[in-house]
Amino acid sequence: MPTCYGLQPATTGSQPGRATLTGVTADNKPAIWEMVVVHRMFRRELKLAPGLIRQVPAGDTARAGTLAAHVEEVLEGLHHHHEAEDKLLWPLLLRRVAFEAELVNTMEAQHERVAAHIETLGRLVPAWRASAAPQDGERVAATVELLHGELVVHLDQEEERILPLVSEHVTKEEWDRLAEYGRSHLSKDRLLVQLGALLEDATDWERREFLSLLPLPARVLWSLVGKRQYRKEVVRVRAA
Repeated sequence: MPTCYGLQPATTGSQPGRATLTGVTADNKPAIWEMVVVHRMFRRELKLAPGLIRQVPAGDTARAGTLAAHVEEVLEGLHHHHEAEDKLLWPLLLRRVAFEAELVNTMEAQHERVAAHIETLGRLVPAWRASAAPQDGERVAATVELLHGELVVHLDQEEERILPLVSEHVTKEEWDRLAEYGRSHLSKDRLLVQLGALLEDATDWERREFLSLLPLPARVLWSLVGKRQYRKEVVRVRAA
């Protein structure tokens, strides 16, 4: 594998301003499908959350606390997911595919709008956790719905237009740094739950590939403990 990845002028007839990354080969292409699986988890959890929040009985602070902790975990994961892209992905693409600078700028602007909703929820969720008041819960639910709407537009566009660019212009090693960044912020006692959340809507092929990336002890732990732990988590969070 080359130790540096330079840019070469585009060949005749290619798009104006386009540069070609010389370091990406068939052997070190990034596994962009991994991000689709991660996105699927965010879509699902943020779609489910408003309905669950609205079902919490007035004054039931225990139930509000359960859902508040879940929502905060999802939001923290989304924040770090976007932070990894802001720090590690967008700068690469801006250097290597200058003709798509407007698209990358659009991605960054979408991140800012999502971040604004996350910041608002950072104030609203603790208030609802403490009160379990329906009006506080409605503010949280409505803001999560706004966040989900913004996020779906962003994720759809990212999958349709950004991931093909990543496949062509970003190496596997560079791509893997995004996943490493996200994992570095996970609480170790929640790793199996997070794995379950990723695998819940994965296809059989995606599930096998994800698990194949884990060391053998981790795969055994998932099989013996993790599956059961995640099923309990789903019941705890989604119980009406």
